[in-house]
Order: sequence, then C-alpha cells, then structure tokens
Amino acid sequence: PIHMDECVAELLSALRDGKPNAVVQVAVLDVREQSLLAFSCTEIVQGTRDPLFLTGVTFPPDCPVFEEMVVKLSVYDVKDKSSETVTFFPHYFNSFLPFSSHALLCPLLSQISLLFCVCRSSDDLATVGTVVVSRLKMGEIEDGEADHITADVKGQKCTLVCESLDGTTNDKDNGPLMNAVFKNSVYKVYRFQTVDSKWMLVREQMAECTLSFSIPKQLISLYIEEDSSRIQELRDLGELSPHWDNLRREVITRYDQVIRNYRETLSKMEKLTGPLFKPSCSKAQKSLEFIPINLHTQRMRVTCPRQTDAFYDVITVGAPAAHFHGFKSGGLQRLLSRYENEKKSCSTAYQCIYYGPEQTAKAREVLSSVAQLQPLITSLSDRLLQAAQQHSAEGLRDGLKALADKTEQFVHALKDELVKGALLALHTARPGYVSRSQTQTHSPSHLVQPGLDAVVCNNVDRAPTPTKDERSPSGNHKDPIPHHKEYDEEEWDRVWANVAKSLNSVIAMVDKLQEQDNNKQDSVPEQALADVITSHNPAGDWREQLSPLLASLRESVVEVAGRAQRSMTFVLLQEAVCSIPQGLSLQQRRDVVFSQALAALACGFVMRLYAGLEDKGFLRQLHLVGVVAQFESLLSTYSEEIGMLEDMETGISDLSRVTFRITEAKSDEPGDLQPIVSGRRDHYTVEVPLPRQAFEALPEEIQEGKPLQVYPVLFNVGINEQQTIAERFGDISLQERINQRNFDVLDGYYKSLSDKVPSECLPCFQMQTDIKELLETLGQNVVTKKRKNVEILWLAGTICRRLNGIRFTSCKSAKDRTSMSVTLEQCALLRDEHQLNKDYFIRALDCMRREGCRIENVQKNIKCRKYAFNMLQLMAFPKCYRPPEGTYGKVDS
Repeated sequence: PIHMDECVAELLSALRDGKPNAVVQVAVLDVREQSLLAFSCTEIVQGTRDPLFLTGVTFPPDCPVFEEMVVKLSVYDVKDKSSETVTFFPHYFNSFLPFSSHALLCPLLSQISLLFCVCRSSDDLATVGTVVVSRLKMGEIEDGEADHITADVKGQKCTLVCESLDGTTNDKDNGPLMNAVFKNSVYKVYRFQTVDSKWMLVREQMAECTLSFSIPKQLISLYIEEDSSRIQELRDLGELSPHWDNLRREVITRYDQVIRNYRETLSKMEKLTGPLFKPSCSKAQKSLEFIPINLHTQRMRVTCPRQTDAFYDVITVGAPAAHFHGFKSGGLQRLLSRYENEKKSCSTAYQCIYYGPEQTAKAREVLSSVAQLQPLITSLSDRLLQAAQQHSAEGLRDGLKALADKTEQFVHALKDELVKGALLALHTARPGYVSRSQTQTHSPSHLVQPGLDAVVCNNVDRAPTPTKDERSPSGNHKDPIPHHKEYDEEEWDRVWANVAKSLNSVIAMVDKLQEQDNNKQDSVPEQALADVITSHNPAGDWREQLSPLLASLRESVVEVAGRAQRSMTFVLLQEAVCSIPQGLSLQQRRDVVFSQALAALACGFVMRLYAGLEDKGFLRQLHLVGVVAQFESLLSTYSEEIGMLEDMETGISDLSRVTFRITEAKSDEPGDLQPIVSGRRDHYTVEVPLPRQAFEALPEEIQEGKPLQVYPVLFNVGINEQQTIAERFGDISLQERINQRNFDVLDGYYKSLSDKVPSECLPCFQMQTDIKELLETLGQNVVTKKRKNVEILWLAGTICRRLNGIRFTSCKSAKDRTSMSVTLEQCALLRDEHQLNKDYFIRALDCMRREGCRIENVQKNIKCRKYAFNMLQLMAFPKCYRPPEGTYGKVDS
C-alpha cells in the first residue's frame, strides 16, 4: 500500500478573525475511465489556520496507483459537526486540487506542495492556503528521519508533514499466505506524536475472512454425516420390542427432518456470492444462521523511532447466538438446564432410563473412540503383517509398539460401567424379554427393578419383523446378545478381556520372533506363553505365525466394538426420545451457535499462527501447552441480550472440544491453504495447511501432527443503558458467574504455562507489571461489586496479549460497542507501549472512531457512516466508550 499524508498551511478565514474547522476530502479521477471516485477523508481539525491532520490516505493493493490517475483534494470548512449530518461551507473554500499520481510513484519526490485557491467568479481566483502532501512508507523509522518530521503544534505551523520513510515495506500483512484467507482489506493510516516530540506511524488494516463461510459449510456437512450415521446406528440396534421400535422410528423421523433442513441450508449457502461476511442486518436470516455475524480481522501496525515494527491483532465478531430462533425462553445455558430437568420426567413417561449429561457425553465419546480406533487397529495389524513378511525386526518392533498403544487406548475407552449397564438395558428392550424375577416368582409389574426391567410389560409382544433397512447390510440380522434367555452380566467382561488376551498373544509371538532373529537360545518360556507358541512352527515364516493371532485380535476388537456401539447407541436413543417434545431443536440451536463460534476461533487461530511462524517461543508454547483464546463481550444482562449471552457462554465453552493440527499444503494455491474441519460433535479437529517452506520450519512435534490445544475464556461486562437497568433493578449473576468461572480457567492456563514454558517464550512489553500480578488484580476485580467494571475487560485483554493469546471482541453485532472497545484498546496500546503523547490520546481516539476502519465497518454493514447510538444511550456509557460528535445517530442496525 502507498500511504499519503496531508497538511494545510496558512488558511485564510471568511471572517476577519475567524478560524476554520478544516477537513480534506480525497477523490481519485481515473483519466482512462473518466470517472471520479470519492476515496477518503481526514479528521476535522478545529479552530486553526494551520491544521495538522493526523489521518492519512492509503492506496491499497486493490486500488493501484498509475501515472494517468489524478488525485483530487477538496478542502472544506465544517459548519457544524455536532449535528447528525456534518455540514460544510462549500462557498467558503472548496478547491479542486488535481495532481498527477506520478509524484506518488516517483521515489525521489517525497513531498508535494500545492497552492490552495478558491474561485470567487469566473475570472477571479484567490489564494487561501497551501496543501502539503507527503508519501509515507510503513517500516522502521531511523532516529534521524524522525527529526525531519517537524511541526510546531502550539504555533499551528506545519511546513513539513512527513518525509518519505526509508526502509523496506513490510509485506507480511499482504503476502500470498495472508491473502489466501483474508480478503477485501480496508486500510487507514495515521501519524501521532510521542512524548519526546517524535512521530509514530500507525496503520489499521481490517479484512474479511474466507472462513466466515467455509467453516460453517464444512460443519453442516459434518452434522449431516453424523446424523445420517446415527440413523444407521439406530437401525443396527436390531429387533426391539414394539414400544422401543415405535420410539426408534419417531427419533429417526426427527433426524431425517433435521438432515433435510441442514441440506436445504447448505444448498442455499453454496449459491451465495458477494462479501465474505454476514452483515449485522442479516443476523436473524435463517439461511445464514450458521454464519458468524460481521466477522472481521483488525491489525494495527506501529512504526516508531528506534523501535522495530509492532503489530496488534483482534478478531471482531457478533456474539455467537441463535437470532433466528429467538430469545423469549432464554439462551442455551438456561435451555439446557431446563432440558435436563424435563428429561427426568420424560424418561419416566417414555419408560426410559435417565442418563445425565456426563453419561450421554461419555456415550458419544465411546462411539467416537470406537469409530476412530477400530479401523486404526485393523490397519496397524496389516502393517505388522507386512513387517513380518519382510522379516524386518525393526518394522516388527515399531509396528507392535503402535498396535499395542492403540489397542490399549481402545480397551481403556470401553472400561466403563456405562457400557456394561447399557448392554443389560438393551437386552431388556428386546422382544419377548422375560426378567429373572418373572421367571422365578412371576412377580407383578410394579415389583420389577426400576430403570432396567420397567419395560417388561411392553416387551411380551413380539415386535414386527424388521425391514431390510433395519437389518445388517446383507439383510440377515445377527445379534450376539440372546433375546430370549437370561442375560449373563459377566459375558461383557469376558468379551472385553479377550482383546487384551489377544494382544498379549501377539506381543509374545513378536518377542519370540525377535529372539529367533537374534539367534539367542533362551530357556523355554513360561507355561502361560507355551500354549500360544507351541501351536506354531518357530522356524517357519513370520507372517504365517503372526497371522492367526492378529486375526483373533481383529475378531475380538470387532465383537467388542459392535457391542459397545449398540449399547451406546441405545443410551443416545433414550436421550433422543426424551428430546422428542422439543423436536431436537435444542441440538440445532447448539449447532448454530457452535458454528459461529468455531468460524471465529479458526479465523483467530490462523491469524495468530501466521503472525508467529518465525517466533520460536510462540511455536514452542503452542505445542507444549496450547494457546488461550480470550473473548471479550459487551452484552448487557437485560432483556434479549441475556439470551444472547447464554448462547455465547455455551458456544465458547464448546470450543474446548476443538483441537488444531498443522499440515503441509499440497501447493501454494489459495484453495489448498484453506483450513479443513473433521470430527463429530463431541470433538472436532481443524487442519491448517501451510506452504512447504513454512511447514518445514516448524518444530518437529508440530510437523508430526501433534494436536494443538486451545483454551477459550469469556469475560463479559455490559456497558449500555440496558446494563444500567440490570445493575439497579435486575440480575447480573450470569455475568458474575461467567467472569468467575473463566478467570479460574485463565488462571489454571497460566499455571500450566509457567510449569512447562520458560518466560523467555512470552512476548516483551514496555509495561513491566508481572503477569501474576495482573491475574491477581483481575481476580480481585471479578469478585468486586462495581457497576460497569470495564477494568475486567482491560485486564483480561492485557493478560491475553502477554500470554501470546488470541483476542476477540464482541457485542450484539460487532459494529458499535465493539468499535468503541477496539479503538480504545488500540489507543491504550499506543500510550502504554509506544509513548503516545497524552495530549494526542483523545485526538487519536477520535480519529480512529471518525475516519478509521471501524466506521468503514459500520458502512459495510448498514450502508451508513453512523454508529447506532443516541444521546440518551451514550449518557449511560463509560466516557471512554463514547464516540465523537457527529458520528452517531438513529439507524437500522
């Protein structure tokens, strides 16, 4: 990007002693196209004849500057900026100042001075001032160069705004890697004075992200795939009593309906074209409900004398919430709590066993582990056989280690009483089941054991013969659990133990073969292993000796996996039965919220990863501990925003089920650099491809595919007039609970980080306050009863940056309150880390809010450059969150 800065000197006033409120508007005249495009605008500088503008103009890569292009500068005197519409005195001075962009392209010309005239009549021109235009380059400023930027601010003189800066332009913000994922950037450039009267250059860059749509589309496909698998698993349960078969059919019908809805939504999303973000005015649109609201990245790059460039990133996104579903009954946190209570009563009505959220989560975990580990054990068995055929001792050793590791994981995953109890419950749901108590005493139904045999009276009638779809793929259903005989409760223990026994046999044989390979004459093995070995020819082919043992292991794993899958599917069937009154709408709501949250997280992770590819300390931290993702929320705890916050709390918490992996991209093409999501609802993995050169520079652990953990934390402080009502007359316990719970998570993360990663891996900041001390202060603020305690947000954000974390800022639409927070944080960083002159703090804040990237974000969302505040609302805001006059008004947001 080419940056241009201006100042105006020696303005004459229409009134003898008047001092204008000057502003410069920049337009571009394309001579070839014969078109004029309004391009940018400076801030308003009040009451001076020598205005020094802090806001510059940027020509980004998508608006290239060429020699035939003409830049037009129009200088206005602002009549009244406090009104909703800024008005000008065009008759006072409004000059057409064209100049060729050749001057901007010429490296020898760093500054252009233009006479500034006003036309009083057709032949009467009066000179009223001079415009000085300077070309800027972002990069490290040398001390001597900063001295050339001279300006007597108090005397309102500015003979030289800024020289063209030497040093290479940093292209990492706009390189091929960044441009593959982050698109349609908007740039704003400023220069601010430091405490030692030097000048810093500041550039804002806001971009859309391809992941706004690609992540939700992948997730919806995974939802469809998972629900389709769930239907098949329900059919694979085999014959059930009429009572349970009818419930199963109803649940399958509900799943089919959800799948049809998701397919319809996905089809509509595939046809979308245009911007890569969902505008705030579309937040309740059904076809876009999975898309995060107004997701953008924002980077502030700072160039200061005698300092290396620094940059600060934040992801802005509307609070993940199900706006289409509404908030009359609350959000996910409240609905899930109410659902658990209702599920207990529904379980009685439907004659089901009540399984709590921990048990249903465990059931999903078991199903996921079985689905992942069973094929892996099969492939590792084949790999071991191949090593045996090649007589490779090293291959045998490595293959056995991998096989034993995955088989032990498999056995451990199924070592749970839930599986054993669910097998018995499934047995009682078979047609014609007769309980032991009935067999022995013919006891009446009211004496049947609660929870397990309560369905006996519904099972005496044989269920209809299952259709072919409800049988195995061959049409002949085979169930290892007998239907009509008494269930042996110890059978599962024997079947489960067979896997470990089969593995031990394989280990013994591999040890024997390795001994033979080493030509060692050992004593006869223990009698326990003798039976295994004597049935095979020790001098024969390795593959022949291992093959039957591995076949036995695979058969044991298949049998155990089948039983476990059916038992856990039966657990989830009972949960689904209890949710029939809600029609699975609660799961759909959770899917929607999680989709929005994951898209935002993936965007933030990718941006943080790209920024840290050359930071060895960060990469070490990433694979040893993981990274913290700190979400800042400005929602109130009143009215509908309570429901939004309850949705957001659950969505952010669900992100703890996500891990990341770094892979090598197939090529450097943008399509091959897009992250890929895989997994099921209980756990997702996001794979982030990197070009070969970047991938090979990563630590070995990351290259080997180690899962990278993310620790999501959420802190909320409401700041608007609704929060005032909540604090005085309502309930803020939700906010207090969220902040306390997430403080505990953040504190735990820091302790883990301190144990595993040296402090040298963390970034250096000018602020010398210890992180431990910052955490203690945050903890004190969390428990302090103080209205609109925004210091909680400031401290959490500071700690996040000090911990190499990912920063997110949210409100309802990520447009208005979010803009106030982002700009405040940027100016605070300039003050604390780059010695921004205190006299420039408010001016810098006003510049960013009036003409910076955030007002451009408002324009992109609602086609109007007004923050959606009114004067009454702003009176309730903390002062530092109030926008400058003339930038807010009543608009549709």
